[in-house]
Amino acid sequence: MAISLWIVGAGFLISGTASYLISRYRGRWAVLDRPNQRSLHANPLPRLGGVGIISGILVTAIMAYRFSGSGLVPFLLPILFGFAIIISISLLDDIYKTPVLMRLTAQLTAAMLVIYGGLSVNTLAISGWSMHLSVSVGASLSILFIVWMTNLYNFMDGMDGFAAGMGIIGFGAFAVLGGLAGVWQFAQVSAGIVAGCGGFLWLNFPPAKIFMGDVGAASLGFLAAVFMLWANHENIFPLWVGATVFSPFIVDATWTLVSRVVRGKPPWHAHREHFYQRLVRLGWGQRRTVLGEYAVMLVCSLLAVILYMANSALIQIIGLGFILLAYVGLGLLVRDLEARRRKGETQS
Repeated sequence: MAISLWIVGAGFLISGTASYLISRYRGRWAVLDRPNQRSLHANPLPRLGGVGIISGILVTAIMAYRFSGSGLVPFLLPILFGFAIIISISLLDDIYKTPVLMRLTAQLTAAMLVIYGGLSVNTLAISGWSMHLSVSVGASLSILFIVWMTNLYNFMDGMDGFAAGMGIIGFGAFAVLGGLAGVWQFAQVSAGIVAGCGGFLWLNFPPAKIFMGDVGAASLGFLAAVFMLWANHENIFPLWVGATVFSPFIVDATWTLVSRVVRGKPPWHAHREHFYQRLVRLGWGQRRTVLGEYAVMLVCSLLAVILYMANSALIQIIGLGFILLAYVGLGLLVRDLEARRRKGETQS
């Protein structure tokens, strides 16, 4: 335990120091995030804070391996190569704005490396029920899942403190689940990601002094997907548990994308139609909105752990149904608040 806390502390310190230095730099090589149609900020801010997050993650991962006394997991190298591709293309996009097709090709390549390493989903299971997938179907779904998680995390990184805070809560839940399963490496590296996000968050919490950029958001999304597949592969927890933990991101991003496509709007164009952006525009402000989102993800994470530990198909199905209904209710609430605001503006 003492070694684990020391490793996490080191990751937090590395991430925080690197993020601070990047936030203070205003030289010729500074990369600034300038406000656009999607933005909720008004002034240009440094946007390579993800480099600090990744630095903290890598430090904790190396130290965790060094002190674990166990060998490398067989799929680690393909994950690292895929992770390196995501970091590289995302950093390039932060600096030069790469074409969508180029980013998508890189993401697909990274996802295929992970699947080549053996992390493809072969079974979708909930307690007492399972569905086996063919090799081709499982591989295809796994690749799409990795690419979608990589992009949706990026889509949701549009509010101060949001993506980093969700990373702390989500990977914190993964660390707890890994510890309960007795898989030390999984738990420790998950805790390392928490440390990396935490070292950055103190500069990113509203009002932010730095953004993580694509290099941070895409990397965290990629890791979230990979860790869910890792957990499913090693029987740490099934895929639905990880999806429940990150469901605030998954539901918001997926619903917004689908609704834009249905209305004939290009899904890749900058916009402010996510539920969290709509709440900010309703007058909640970024701090109140992000704290509300933290509360939702904490509840989802706790429910995911409780439902999994219950080991009852009936309880799990009821619990997941409750979460789904809660999301429907929250969506209707936001729409009702917007309708009331429009009505008030019309009357005035």
